[in-house]
Amino acid sequence: MTEGASGGEVPDRPPVWWRRRRWQVTLGIFVALLLVTGLGGYLLVRHLDGNLTRADYRDQLTDRPSNEVDDGPRLPLDILVMGSDSREGDNAIDDEAADSERADVTILMHLSADRRRAYGVSLPRDALVDRPDCTLADGTVVPGEKQVMFNEAYEVGGAACLIQTVEQLTGVRIEHHVEIDFDGFRRMVDAIGGVEVCIPFAVNDPDKGIFLDAGVQKLDGDQSLDYVRERQNLSRTGDIGRMRRQQAFVASMAAQVVSADMLLQPHRLLRFLDAATASLTIDPGLGGVWDLTQLARQFAGIGLDNIEFVTVPFVESTTRPGRLEWTEDAEGLWERMRADRPLGPYAEDAIRAADQPGSGGTGPGNRPSNSPDDGPDGDPGTDGPGRDADGRLEATPDGLCA
Repeated sequence: MTEGASGGEVPDRPPVWWRRRRWQVTLGIFVALLLVTGLGGYLLVRHLDGNLTRADYRDQLTDRPSNEVDDGPRLPLDILVMGSDSREGDNAIDDEAADSERADVTILMHLSADRRRAYGVSLPRDALVDRPDCTLADGTVVPGEKQVMFNEAYEVGGAACLIQTVEQLTGVRIEHHVEIDFDGFRRMVDAIGGVEVCIPFAVNDPDKGIFLDAGVQKLDGDQSLDYVRERQNLSRTGDIGRMRRQQAFVASMAAQVVSADMLLQPHRLLRFLDAATASLTIDPGLGGVWDLTQLARQFAGIGLDNIEFVTVPFVESTTRPGRLEWTEDAEGLWERMRADRPLGPYAEDAIRAADQPGSGGTGPGNRPSNSPDDGPDGDPGTDGPGRDADGRLEATPDGLCA
């Protein structure tokens, strides 16, 4: 506080750097709005709308659950995000041939009705589930099967079958769906100038052609694709570790997209929108660019502290080595989602967007990075990502920085 002209105390003015930063952010938003709504704005929006691919699967879905929360001004939203492992065309990222297309990544995102929290639940692709009957676009019905791999639903019936499977397994009504492939993922990362991650140790995987340095770093599209695909070198938990790293990556990417730096660079924001709209297949209910922008603003308004990622409770299968099974605790998680409640006890090991590198939070990579000689007598100290006595970054079993 400082003393005013009349002798009373008046609040201190914000420091110069903050006033300048606030002005820059305001200017960035203003310029972005001009680019979208000003001269040429109509053509830009029409271009972005034309980029979008829409897929309507409603006629293929049966016995759909109802939304349990429908008495407020807004409904909670449950969005199924599907990443395919297609290797056709620009998705031919390696020499691995794929005679079929499966869901490489599946995350069920929940956005609360009050728009104060969001969480994503990863569904392991190797989990054994009872797949329901699925209807194809031509009306053919693919009979259901018991105890088959979760991601086979996409293989036998595409996105519609995966949506049908998730709805029947969880009792959660999927309001919207988003599909993205390898090339689309890569383009979106490059459009925002890369995504910052913390890699505890170097990756040398000549079989997959994946080579990554250790430490906190910003990865481009190709490197990011390698990072989220790697499951042999980084984690001792195989595909589970890969799934956790995918959650951390998406959280870090979300933190970067909503950051002030993005707003300060309208050209980068528009490049991201161009890449995103050209990379996604969405349902007609999501509308066009304006509707997607409004949805993105709702996510951004939540705050990074309230964006979390977890995995459905699972155990290793006792009947099928190398496979997983959902536990009885999974039903409690779906009950919370259906009732639009917070994660509660399921958030114990959640990955939060606010804790990722570049978010400004307190997770590994956000604090000043230290080296072995930062402290007295070579003590690496306590700041930054955890390090062992030899100064090496400590790693979780999943391949994340501790």
